Amino acid sequence: MEVKDGGTIRKALLAINCIILSIGNCGGPLITRLYFIHGGNRIWFSSWLQTAGCPIILLPIACAYVHRSRTADPTSENKVFCMERPLFIAAIVLGILSGLDNYFYSYGLSRLPVSTSSLIIASQLAFTAGFAFLLVKQKFTAYSINAVFLLTIGAGVLALHSSSDRPANESNKEYILGFVMTLAAAALYGFILPLVELTYKKAKQEISYALVMEIQLVMCLVATAFCTVGMLVNNDFKVIGREAREFELGETKYYIVAIFSAIIWQFFFLGAIGVVFCASSLLSGVVISVLLPVTEILAVFFFNEKFQAEKGVSLALSLWGFLSYFYGDIKRIKTKKPTPETEMASPLPPNSLESSV
Repeated sequence: MEVKDGGTIRKALLAINCIILSIGNCGGPLITRLYFIHGGNRIWFSSWLQTAGCPIILLPIACAYVHRSRTADPTSENKVFCMERPLFIAAIVLGILSGLDNYFYSYGLSRLPVSTSSLIIASQLAFTAGFAFLLVKQKFTAYSINAVFLLTIGAGVLALHSSSDRPANESNKEYILGFVMTLAAAALYGFILPLVELTYKKAKQEISYALVMEIQLVMCLVATAFCTVGMLVNNDFKVIGREAREFELGETKYYIVAIFSAIIWQFFFLGAIGVVFCASSLLSGVVISVLLPVTEILAVFFFNEKFQAEKGVSLALSLWGFLSYFYGDIKRIKTKKPTPETEMASPLPPNSLESSV
């Protein structure tokens, strides 16, 4: 495959992962909040659902294996899983951190409306930018700095009237604890994204998209196991049946919400790690942040949450920041003539794509 074609496939794959991330980023908080406001109160179970849908990833991994079987050299060994031990250990560590982050986020969302939770999660971009600078030496331009600034200001604007969204039956202590746990979730995931990028850079084997899916599978399996332990300690398995029968929308819809929650959250994690692979952890953070006001609007539509003027301003600032980032990236590409060396040094080598599709 020629370098030009590889660059085209890389852009297409990046666009696909951005779409997948958008579905998960907007739908995940809404369906999780739906679980809590209609009678669900098992935080560990909600955390477990965020990664329990990971067996879905086995389908594209199997497709990649079949493709390799048909196109690879017959004399070479074709393994179902290509991940080597160092990368496997790194994925386990990332999975434990992801499981902890799931718990922080679920706890916060159980106490806060989607609108308030989203504005706190928007601070994740600042954490991602800081950790990306420290861990992977992320280079910033005037446009990317402007994007981070605008998206952060957009979150700050939302915070001006966050107290008006506080549930009436919730104590001040519960609200503050939910705020702190959500902020901890934002900081931790802001650390996880650059750590994933660092794992790609330090890996001693070629990183293909098929291998990225394997990493995601291991991360989610470990995170699910982590949350399963929490469920066992908290006796969640004994309570789920009763909670389903008492669910305000009905027992059947309880399980439908649980199943779709697992599927939609898998879109988020697979899209996030895919964007890191195709571009950078900073871009993944930017996409997540720019979608937060969209989640706010959807929360207003589905849950009748208030939509103050500040949310409209935040949406405008977020879109401005998003466009600023991509304008700067397009300008950088036009001013820098690509060479075979720089193209091969891109986050997604063409040969990796060719071997993993």
